Amino acid sequence: MKYIKKVGILFWRIWFYILMVLPIVIMLPVLIIITSAERFYPQFFICARIWAKIIVYGMGFRIKVRADELPKEHKSYMLVANHASMLDIMLMLAVIKQPFIFIGKKELSKIPVFGFFYRRTCILVDRKRQKSRMEAFEEAQRRLKQENSICIFPEGGVPDDTEILLDQFKDGAFRLAIEHQIPIVPITIHDTKKHFSYKFFSGGPGKLRVKIHHFICTEGLGLRDRRSLKEKTREVILQELQHPTIN
Repeated sequence: MKYIKKVGILFWRIWFYILMVLPIVIMLPVLIIITSAERFYPQFFICARIWAKIIVYGMGFRIKVRADELPKEHKSYMLVANHASMLDIMLMLAVIKQPFIFIGKKELSKIPVFGFFYRRTCILVDRKRQKSRMEAFEEAQRRLKQENSICIFPEGGVPDDTEILLDQFKDGAFRLAIEHQIPIVPITIHDTKKHFSYKFFSGGPGKLRVKIHHFICTEGLGLRDRRSLKEKTREVILQELQHPTIN
């Protein structure tokens, strides 16, 4: 019985990568055009949301969202979410309707097909290199000046099985939010580790819950306040993970 279950999970996981690549191949001519210049990013974002929903629903997941507030059009935000699974990327795209740009791990650019467009549309960072972190920060500043929103998973890694959230958030998201005086949007993602962890022979279809919290204002804050802002944001997400308000 255990062997049959593992075979089932194996095919289900393979199906995930097929779903990652197949829509990209189908949309390839359009994607090449709309990733050729930054002015086409809103059109790319529409395609990215379609791609994400194909994966999420094609894998047998269903999404439940509860929002205290929602981002508005033509405003910039700093989207900050916990991170436990590769599925978090697709879930963020499926849930947030207003265009945003990921700051993400450089390693994901090595994934065939997906990696090509990931490099062209996301801000990549090699967390092991200080120069790479600074370059990513500067690129994020440039994109914020264009009235884009940014999405960061600020833990800088993925919690192990003994943790639900890493102890420390990285400073970058909070420095950027303060410097550009844009709201922090704390987002708590439930269930992705349970249903699609980095352990290959684990998981399965089910419900994915997302809580979008009240925004945290940064108006009037200075860089000296980034630590308290970071701790406040982490506490909001941690409380939701420990005591879910969405069933």
